Amino acid sequence: MGIINRIARRLAAALLLAAALQPAAQAADSAPQRRSISANGIELSYLEAGQGAGTPVVLLHGYTETSHMWVPLMKRLGERRVVLAPDLPGAGGSAIPAGGYDKKTLAQDIHAMVRALGYRKVRLVGHDIGLMVAYAYAAQYPDEVENITLMDAFLPGVGDWQKVWLLRDKWHFNFYGDTPEQLVQGRERIYFEHFWNDFAADPAHAMPEADRRLYAAAYARPGRMRAGFEYFHAFPRDAEDFAGFAKTPLAMPMLVVTGEKASGTFLIDQARLVATNVQGVVIRNAGHWLMEEAPADTMAALTQFVDAPSPQ
Repeated sequence: MGIINRIARRLAAALLLAAALQPAAQAADSAPQRRSISANGIELSYLEAGQGAGTPVVLLHGYTETSHMWVPLMKRLGERRVVLAPDLPGAGGSAIPAGGYDKKTLAQDIHAMVRALGYRKVRLVGHDIGLMVAYAYAAQYPDEVENITLMDAFLPGVGDWQKVWLLRDKWHFNFYGDTPEQLVQGRERIYFEHFWNDFAADPAHAMPEADRRLYAAAYARPGRMRAGFEYFHAFPRDAEDFAGFAKTPLAMPMLVVTGEKASGTFLIDQARLVATNVQGVVIRNAGHWLMEEAPADTMAALTQFVDAPSPQ
């Protein structure tokens, strides 16, 4: 009986240890994983997390950032669904195409990635340049998008788009080519500080220092700054494309999240020119960098909308 009791105690201890370790293992499993896939002739790098029967959500980053910006949100959304956060072509770990930086083409690249991964319907979230890609995706494939979120920037070619707050110093729209690239080489962080600081409500509480170092290093890699400049160089083409898209308003639910000290209600008003079912949320005391300046309020709004039941 003594031996049997010792074995029973050891077995019970092992079971307790396994139970204690299970949350840690689950946390490790939920951490976003870096992957890559060839889609539309381009090698795309992306983060993947989550599981569940919910429709996958695709998160699209903006300029001066990469898919890294979405890591905190991925952990929350991944409780019900697969979460995908690609690096846009030209950014992060994705390949640098020779052309195709207009948002219509970038959306086609992301759509090809989604289909290559075996998904059809998705939910979309885009910030800054990413919101333009998200809108172009929904406009081209409306039957494949259950809902869409646009986060603080603007839609080229829609309404009085040249008067948006972010364009008060739009010199960088025309800052591309050999000379700008040479001027910025080795000074990428100095250039990005303009965006991170001037587009924030409070520069001291905007982009964290670790992220500033990470993004500056990512864009300092060969060819990355030139690709980033091309996102802006393509705006005249985007304006033409978006004006055409707007003629057929989107019907799926749309959430617009903006910073009070940045886009304010401008993007919400634009969205109502291109979609029929728009909700608007203005995050108080926040600037352009919503995920960094107001993470709690921003992620609460995004999670509630993305996780909402599918429209019947």
